Amino acid sequence: MNLSNMPQAKLGIVAVSRNCFPKSLSENRRKAVAAAYKGEIYECPTVVENEMDMKQALKELREAGCNALVVYLGNFGPETEETLLVKYFHGPAMVVAAAEERGDNLVQGRGDAYCGMLNASYNLKLRELKAYIPEYPVGTPEEVADMIAEFEPIARAIVAIKNLKIISFGPRPTDFLACNAPIKRLYDLGVEIEENSELDLFESFNKHAGDPRIEGIVKEMEEELGEGNKKPEVLPKLAQYEITLLDWVEAHKGARQYVALTTKCWPAFQTQFGFVPCYVNSRLTGRGLPVSCEVDIWGTLSEFIGTVVSQDIVTLLDINNTVPADMYNDEIKGKFNYTHKDTFMGFHCGNTASQKLSFCSMKYQMIMARALPEEVTQGTLEGDIIPGDITFYRLQSTADCKLRAYIAHGEVLPVATRSFGAIGIFAIPEMGRFYRHVLVEKNYPHHGAVAFGHFGKALYEVFKYLGIDVEEIDYNQPKGTLYPTENPFA
Repeated sequence: MNLSNMPQAKLGIVAVSRNCFPKSLSENRRKAVAAAYKGEIYECPTVVENEMDMKQALKELREAGCNALVVYLGNFGPETEETLLVKYFHGPAMVVAAAEERGDNLVQGRGDAYCGMLNASYNLKLRELKAYIPEYPVGTPEEVADMIAEFEPIARAIVAIKNLKIISFGPRPTDFLACNAPIKRLYDLGVEIEENSELDLFESFNKHAGDPRIEGIVKEMEEELGEGNKKPEVLPKLAQYEITLLDWVEAHKGARQYVALTTKCWPAFQTQFGFVPCYVNSRLTGRGLPVSCEVDIWGTLSEFIGTVVSQDIVTLLDINNTVPADMYNDEIKGKFNYTHKDTFMGFHCGNTASQKLSFCSMKYQMIMARALPEEVTQGTLEGDIIPGDITFYRLQSTADCKLRAYIAHGEVLPVATRSFGAIGIFAIPEMGRFYRHVLVEKNYPHHGAVAFGHFGKALYEVFKYLGIDVEEIDYNQPKGTLYPTENPFA
């Protein structure tokens, strides 16, 4: 699996020192943190005591290729210069402080960074600067090294978002008001957007007819699908479409390093292109280039963030249907610690990568085929989603341009769905209440992004760093903790 459409965080650590404390104390503590850190980190040789040191440190960080900064209070630290480091550094920053080492070294060896951290946070707020501060930001070298490891995926996501272009094709389909996408907040986040017509895409697709690369892509698809290749006659068109999208990305990414896509797949797509794009969407998403359905711009941004944080394939699903009572009673109740209302089915026509399906076959799109000739609805990838831990989440701009997000940990149960599409039986603790008092109450669309694993901690910090008010980052409240809109007498 080659997820190349994302950055690597290149961390640099800068020790800061209040000039009435020994500079060597901060420097030696920095060296100990770097030695304890298991990844790659650049040790900035300049210890920052004043503004000229700050300028020199920024120069060294840039020359070393760092795109993420750790400001390390080895002692109390200079509150002005350490926050100016955050202000003038060109990427995300973290602020963390040193704990005292030994009880027999609390005279010349005491650093008071516990106190300095308070001043640092106060000064960051005064300057309206964003920095990641861990849950408990003071620690031993080993503990600080662990904090830096937790910062790394957060930093990676922030760097990626600031260098992202979303390319969309077509307006949202009729009656899909839920996929509205105010773009103002995309610009606020640093994301570029290029909106195109379906006609632009169709013209480009037709120009790729007979492309010599089609045969090789068809062979790739045949190998991936194996016995699940139920509609081999449509593979050349799907390969032509995949090449069209990839060429468009290369020709249109411009100054941006990373790209996400969203396309319109109905109602005219099938009759004009002669297939549905689901399988191609799944293949590109499987390479770290998410393609959301139904021109869901905020959906593809959510997918992209999850891909970067997890460094794994994600998917986008409808929060779709309830689990029938007989299925729950026969296959879930007593076997898993979930109530019936904790469960639901997540579904989409066929956009989930084959690597995240327990089995798969490429068929026609059953829902569309109810109103269209079956032959123009071919190209959907179907199968049950692999069981295991998941994070269901979404970042969204509301119609009045407020940013909000939700995150919920759960799992896909190892229970056969007996249905169609890319689908799984999901279980999230207290999902019934979360559904009513977050998803319904706060007007979220039916699409949710799914990361395969529990990544809520990192996603929460990414959303905070992006400037979302913590009151607008929702999660599934445990039993006994009421939502603001929940009836206490219910």
